[in-house]
Amino acid sequence: MERYDLLYRLYGNFDADAVRDAQDFVDLLPPLDSAVALTHWQEVNDELTERKDRIRRAFPDGDRYAELAAHATRDQAFTALDLFTKYGRSVNALVLDVDETLRSAGRTDNEIPREVLHLLTEFHETGVPIVICTGQTLENVKGFAIQGLGNELVHSGDVSIVYEAGTGVFTPGHGSDTKRLLYETLDESVQSVFESVRSRVIRDLPDGLRGCVHLQGNEFNVTLKPNFETGSDDAEAVIDDSLVYLLDLLGEAVTDDPDGPTWTRAYYADIDPEIEGVLAARGEEPDPETTVPDDVATTLDRVTIAYYHADAAELSAVDLNKAAGVEAALDVLGVDDPFVLMMGDSKSDLDVMEWAADEDSGIAAAPDHSSPGVLEHVRRTDDLVFDRGDAASVLRAVYALNLLVD
Repeated sequence: MERYDLLYRLYGNFDADAVRDAQDFVDLLPPLDSAVALTHWQEVNDELTERKDRIRRAFPDGDRYAELAAHATRDQAFTALDLFTKYGRSVNALVLDVDETLRSAGRTDNEIPREVLHLLTEFHETGVPIVICTGQTLENVKGFAIQGLGNELVHSGDVSIVYEAGTGVFTPGHGSDTKRLLYETLDESVQSVFESVRSRVIRDLPDGLRGCVHLQGNEFNVTLKPNFETGSDDAEAVIDDSLVYLLDLLGEAVTDDPDGPTWTRAYYADIDPEIEGVLAARGEEPDPETTVPDDVATTLDRVTIAYYHADAAELSAVDLNKAAGVEAALDVLGVDDPFVLMMGDSKSDLDVMEWAADEDSGIAAAPDHSSPGVLEHVRRTDDLVFDRGDAASVLRAVYALNLLVD
């Protein structure tokens, strides 16, 4: 109980909020040429030093508790101590989804908040590698990473990008391991299915989808995105149509039998309630008595059709998921005994969360608007659910955890 008593002392006897506010001001104030602004910055920095020194003198391990006050609220610090009591170890890698996790169109104009970016640089400075784990293309992710984190950090050798939900891993500064194309490890039979669908997906678009969707520039996955604002009624309609179109293309790619599209609809409707719901809403649900031939089912077992409401319809490989990509990234980064913080919001992020839980390799956090399966998992484990756009709160708690362990 001694650590808990020390935290009670810290947050009960000292104005930790003032320490943290001063630290944030010093860290986050953008560079200014104004002499007045610089003078004020120096005054706040001097005050911060004095407040930290008072904490240092009051505790036997003063540096630790001064930094706790400067980085975490009372609730975040006690969350960190609960995690320390449960796991007894620090987080040695961050695994981070981007869209609607680090950034959110609902709260941050789809930009990663400066507070989050600064916290990531602080983790990096303490030797914690960062794995950006996303469904986006590599070029998109590289651009935002360099713009947000800086070219030096991204190319430091301690940052890896798992892109297209696990089809590839890009880790600058690692020679021949800098880019691993995981899709090249798939069986030729699976690769041929993707080649067939990709070659036809735009060429054979139905008239109702022409001009309404585009093919995302993936290296391997086949992803149809709306030419309308994500989440809008128009986007919903065309993505529902695109889902059915992909199902039928896949059916024609895996078998020459004219019943192929019927079989793929039945197969995926049976395993994914969202797909079943889209087909039912259109009056195109398969006969529940439909039997999928074993040879067709064996191929479909290796292929995923993912439906993201009013956002995307995607064909991907079962063996290529974010969890496989994260394992490859950690291998390149040299994290031999991982204990990661996984932050994400979608079904593809749940793969990583479940891997971390099954292997005792980390903890999971999610925004409160995440998919139901993600929220259920996170609440069942450590309940690290944060408000939309507030990824910083969990990063602060985990930074505090590492302070307590080190």
